[in-house]
Amino acid sequence: MAAIELERPERKRAIDSIKRYVEENMIEPIGDLQAGLLLDFILEDVGPSIYNQAIRDAQSRMVQRASDLEGELYAEPSQYWPKLEARRKKRQEK
Repeated sequence: MAAIELERPERKRAIDSIKRYVEENMIEPIGDLQAGLLLDFILEDVGPSIYNQAIRDAQSRMVQRASDLEGELYAEPSQYWPKLEARRKKRQEK
């Protein structure tokens, strides 16, 4: 898998966020170039681990939902007559 690439608006927001974080938490601020290089490093080195965890989480959720398909989607067969009798009984009670 190639390094994660961000669309231009997301990349700009990420760089601005990195610059703000450094400005508020480090001794010296950094510019766009340094923040962009740091972002590239994070996306290439750490990004795949985050991406892989997200895939595992999504897969686990899908397996969980698929394993309960019967509970989620099961339709009781042969319900016409019981439902009809219930409606008739309800009408008679009124």
